[in-house]
Amino acid sequence: MVNIGDVARAAGVARSTASYALTGKRAVSDEVRMRVRQAAMELGYTPNAGARALATSRSNVIGLLAQFLPDEFAPAMLQYLQGVTDTARDLGYDILLSSDADGRSALKRITDSRMVDGVVLLNVAEDDDRLPVLRAALQPGALVGLPRDCTGVDVFDLDFEEAGRAMVEHLARLGHRELILVSQPEHVVERGGAYVWRLQNAALEAAAAKGLTLHTVFGAATQPDIGRDLNALLDAHPGATGLLLNNEAAAAALPTVLRARDIDVPADLSVIGRYSDEFARTFSLPYSSIESAPDRLGRMAVRQLVRRIEKQVPESDPYVVRFVHPELVDRGSTAAPTASRQ
Repeated sequence: MVNIGDVARAAGVARSTASYALTGKRAVSDEVRMRVRQAAMELGYTPNAGARALATSRSNVIGLLAQFLPDEFAPAMLQYLQGVTDTARDLGYDILLSSDADGRSALKRITDSRMVDGVVLLNVAEDDDRLPVLRAALQPGALVGLPRDCTGVDVFDLDFEEAGRAMVEHLARLGHRELILVSQPEHVVERGGAYVWRLQNAALEAAAAKGLTLHTVFGAATQPDIGRDLNALLDAHPGATGLLLNNEAAAAALPTVLRARDIDVPADLSVIGRYSDEFARTFSLPYSSIESAPDRLGRMAVRQLVRRIEKQVPESDPYVVRFVHPELVDRGSTAAPTASRQ
């Protein structure tokens, strides 16, 4: 069984310093405190009842559970982390980040040890197995992402249904009749990534209502696979005049693909993505997009969580489910189709 000595050795501090960092009995530097808590979390150390009794005051630490999954584009996930960490810092809280693949066990270690005052979950699946653990914890939790059951937690997400409708309706107004939608890999849906089908289903419904043809496909999340996917799609649907992207890797790869095919945007092909303005700047993307608002969602989740931690809202207040309305950022990549492609 892991003991305080093991934690001290892992953190590179004295046993007494590790104890002070976990119990708050004496002051230690923020850097040492965070190093000890990180070591305790990684080793699975849970303070004994005596130490836990000493830690009844708030730790001013928020647990952040995120996973960097190989089938999702890592740079997109980093933006959610930044929104959470920056807001926590502004509100006087540190962040304890766990990217453990076994999120359920990591969450239980963190909450049982009382190292954190509350928890933010990212990568939320439709039937997320971390949620029963979070609901059973003494600390409050906030989610960025919509699960099937929102009981006992505050939830914040982009309105992906409205995003799908907005993308299709924008191109329909310009006169487009045949479109392609590139979504995340299919196994993202299979493991519970409901945001993929939420946007796709709404886009299909909007296309049907407008009498448009919408080809829906799942694209890879890494190069060179996504480049091959995009080329195959453009070959398979030469009559398509509009391309919708719910796949950040596809958006990042598209400029290279279109240059190689000598396709001009928007003269030959109109493009709308779903990603943040910061993402567009990072990858120099010239395409109009639905703002995915990762930083805003992170801020909303942390602020609501801190309100619950600090008892600024009565415990009897209902939990909230809030959606960010999608906004189209026009970068000039959409236009009416040319007569030869209508």
